[in-house]
Amino acid sequence: MNATWKPTVEQLKRKRRRRLLLCVVLLVAAGLAAMLSCSLPSDGKTSLTATQTPASQPAAEQSNPVALDQPTPSPDSSGHTILSRTIAEGDNLSAIFDSCHIDQTTLFAILAADESLLALDILRPGNRLTFKVEESSGQLAEMALYINPAHQVVYRRTDDTSFESEEVVIPGTWENQIIEAEIDASFYLSAMAAGLSEQEAGNITHLFKNKLNFSRDIHPGDRFQIIRSLQLVDDTLTGQSHIEAIRIFARNHSYAAFLFSDGNYYDEKGESLARAFRRYPFNGRHRISSAFNPKRRHPVTGRIAPHRGVDFAMPTGTPILAAADGEITRVKNHPYAGKYVEIKHDGQYLSRYMHLSRVSVYRGQKVKRGEVIARSGNTGRSTGPHLHYELHIKGRAVNPLTAAIPTATKVPKNQLAEFKQHVQRFMALLDNGDRDFVGA
Repeated sequence: MNATWKPTVEQLKRKRRRRLLLCVVLLVAAGLAAMLSCSLPSDGKTSLTATQTPASQPAAEQSNPVALDQPTPSPDSSGHTILSRTIAEGDNLSAIFDSCHIDQTTLFAILAADESLLALDILRPGNRLTFKVEESSGQLAEMALYINPAHQVVYRRTDDTSFESEEVVIPGTWENQIIEAEIDASFYLSAMAAGLSEQEAGNITHLFKNKLNFSRDIHPGDRFQIIRSLQLVDDTLTGQSHIEAIRIFARNHSYAAFLFSDGNYYDEKGESLARAFRRYPFNGRHRISSAFNPKRRHPVTGRIAPHRGVDFAMPTGTPILAAADGEITRVKNHPYAGKYVEIKHDGQYLSRYMHLSRVSVYRGQKVKRGEVIARSGNTGRSTGPHLHYELHIKGRAVNPLTAAIPTATKVPKNQLAEFKQHVQRFMALLDNGDRDFVGA
């Protein structure tokens, strides 16, 4: 029989003492980190840093997000201190403002300026916030949110109680990546193994839902090809992408989808893979109380205060309908936008519905065109019962009443020749293109 080793009493005591000493050290370290989080210059390892703006470049001119990763502790001739925070999992705005000694009144003023963008409503790990604070008064003069190298939002103080927002979008360059793989257990898992995101794989499955049963028609050994367009700024990937073309080979059949200039997906014959949009997200007729106006001026301050949607006056409780098939990506309760719902649709479309009284859907839920998703209301900052409706194409708000949305089931005849050339170009890439890198 094998002998079993047992520690002595003295060895157990020494082990307990070492554990106790380690706990004390960890607690002291955590306390010091919390005390120094906003008050000391960064050593390059902490997520919250306090730096000075270079004298040669005032803070107001620092629009390049890359510069924030290389703070320079030079004297600031404008009398401001710059605090920088990289968002980590579990962070929230209230705690971040507290850690930087910025009062909650200022936080709500920032949220008011963000009402039309809602960029701060979902902070993702890796996003960066910078705060420009006046050294004399400790008052926040400017805050910037860096979403990715191509997209940032700046909030500037306009008076003692208000801020205005400016969205900065850098076009960058877009290059094609061709992905080809054999299907193993399932298309969904094989697509992610080939490099697609979970959302991209799910969107493709949803796109072909009316033509292809992925659990019945797809078998191991079948193949797929995908052209994905990736955005770069200064030769750096921003994380933004969209699917340009898909071709799936299942046994003796092939299924294809191509993204056209109208933001909709069609098969090689020009038939739409997605159902058409509704022009209005409700039944009946309701008066427009405030039109879409990206250059609207605030009636009091006279400053540009864009209205990125259309307001419809309607009684509280009016059923609100999904404008098209899609997936619920946000269900939130904002202090100014009120209860709202966001839907990501096929192609490059996104819709938002704000100031709701009741929400009937949840994040991640798939919805159909015309399905009731909520009831109108008067929540948030609102002067009366109404619906604020927004439509975004390729990340930019457009007028939902005049935008070129897919209201038909096929490519219009006057655009069919252009579409066929579009398909031929992508088919040539799929047949002959390199497979594994951007710039194919």
